[in-house]
Amino acid sequence: MDRILIRGGNRLSGRLPISGAKNAALTLMPCALLTDEPLVLSNLPRLADVDGFGHLLNQLGASTAVEGTRPDEFGRTMTIHAKSLTSTEAPYDIVRKMRASILVLGPLLGRGGEARVSLPGGCAIGNRPIDLHLKALEAIGAELEMTAGYVKATAPGGRLKGGRYRFPVVSVGATENVVMAASLASGTSVIENAAREPEIVDLCRCLVAMGASIDGIGTETLTIEGRDRLHGATYRVMPDRIEAGSYACAAAITGGSLELTGVDAGDMGATLSALADAGVLIQLKPGSVCVSAPDPLRPLTLTTAPFPGFATDMQAQFMAMLTLADGASVLTETIFENRYMHVPELARMGADILVQGRTAVVRGVGRLTGAPVMATDLRASMSLILAGLAAEGETQVSRIYHLDRGYERLEEKLSAVGADIERAEGG
Repeated sequence: MDRILIRGGNRLSGRLPISGAKNAALTLMPCALLTDEPLVLSNLPRLADVDGFGHLLNQLGASTAVEGTRPDEFGRTMTIHAKSLTSTEAPYDIVRKMRASILVLGPLLGRGGEARVSLPGGCAIGNRPIDLHLKALEAIGAELEMTAGYVKATAPGGRLKGGRYRFPVVSVGATENVVMAASLASGTSVIENAAREPEIVDLCRCLVAMGASIDGIGTETLTIEGRDRLHGATYRVMPDRIEAGSYACAAAITGGSLELTGVDAGDMGATLSALADAGVLIQLKPGSVCVSAPDPLRPLTLTTAPFPGFATDMQAQFMAMLTLADGASVLTETIFENRYMHVPELARMGADILVQGRTAVVRGVGRLTGAPVMATDLRASMSLILAGLAAEGETQVSRIYHLDRGYERLEEKLSAVGADIERAEGG
């Protein structure tokens, strides 16, 4: 199994390109199931999860063709054509590896009137039930049955009728699933307390480009007037705000200076605000964000929350950064109950972190030291990379398949701005 080796202590400096968003890509790809015409997605990141989702779409009858695969390029263009659905079942062997696979449920149900999807897998960061997905789909006309680890959903008469549903708590994935399904319903659907994440906005804009009728995009109330059919479209995947935030933390923890290019700063409000509160200098340019940390980092008090709050997907990276802050920081995780699995690994590198329930107190230390560490999930993996960039000596990060799920060619990007980092086979 591959490892990443980092010899820390280098200040990062230069321009670092930001790829298309993983979380958006995995939401846009299943939109292809809603039409018999091609959907062309550009700025699609080269990630294991994207390849895995493409394989799932192939299993359902869609063809996938990729362009832009030169070794020196970031991102690709993929044409997905689901001219006909040869299957409406997403099997366990695929779904267990990637939680986002549940997002084929809504499109299959919307277009084909039926779907059988295995319960999902993905990172082990806590209990992430799909009950809200099912309740929302039921509210717009689906009939549901749970059998042998699968969700079987049908639309009476072959088509969903639409309806109204208010989420008791905000759910990104459930909002995505019901919006896709509702786009082909026979009536109008109103979704209240919908997630407002930029990836939801990106999804809605793609669906509109395909002929869907959606009002309230970017708000907590979405009104979807169902269409008889959707058509193909060409759409560019939004920049990855989590990748951008991660590399901003890399600049901060190394006392460096990076210009993150291809960024939409408007999607990063909470992250940039927290960085500024920590003493990081932020300069906005058209299409890029400049981040520098000439002074010692200040401690923070942060609580994760749905957008526009501080993203749970940035919590681990900020924790790593704050291990070197001048004082004690307090982080509270409200989204997932088991998202501190990186703490023991950071402690191996000299971090001082005390976890009590959903709160972690991070006391800044004078230095981190390199050590062999093991990644436990995608964002935890990045926190260990960040710690390794600042640590004295060599850090070995194992189980890096997590990183390959969410960060496009990470070693290449970091090496280009001064990091001493490489991938090693085996170990």
